[in-house]
Amino acid sequence: MFRFRLDASSGVPPYLQLVHQVRQWLLLGYLRDGDRLPTVKELAGDLAINPNTVVKAYRQLEHEGLAGGRPGQGTFITAALAPPPPAASGSLRALLEEWFRSAHEAGLSEEAVTALIAVVRHDVRKVGVR
Repeated sequence: MFRFRLDASSGVPPYLQLVHQVRQWLLLGYLRDGDRLPTVKELAGDLAINPNTVVKAYRQLEHEGLAGGRPGQGTFITAALAPPPPAASGSLRALLEEWFRSAHEAGLSEEAVTALIAVVRHDVRKVGVR
């Protein structure tokens, strides 16, 4: 089972962190159409955040067509996102794990790793995939 987590130092609003995690779990196949998300009360209590933050995240997911509320029952996933092909994701994951090990051995902090990834992602988008 997955657990939501928040990173106060990320600069990303908590509700968006929750939305991003749901998207990631959909892409990875951890969540599927029909799965129930924690109730607002459960998630707010678990993360020690204002329930309105969870409500805002769930509304965003509903707006994106990824989740929907059922009165008296909770919030459920209402869509599926196509995961990457298993062969590609396996080999890419191995490469990424090796890269993270190398970054750690080189002494890069988590913030430096995140910054480097963002810059490279931006540069690749700007130039386009070759």
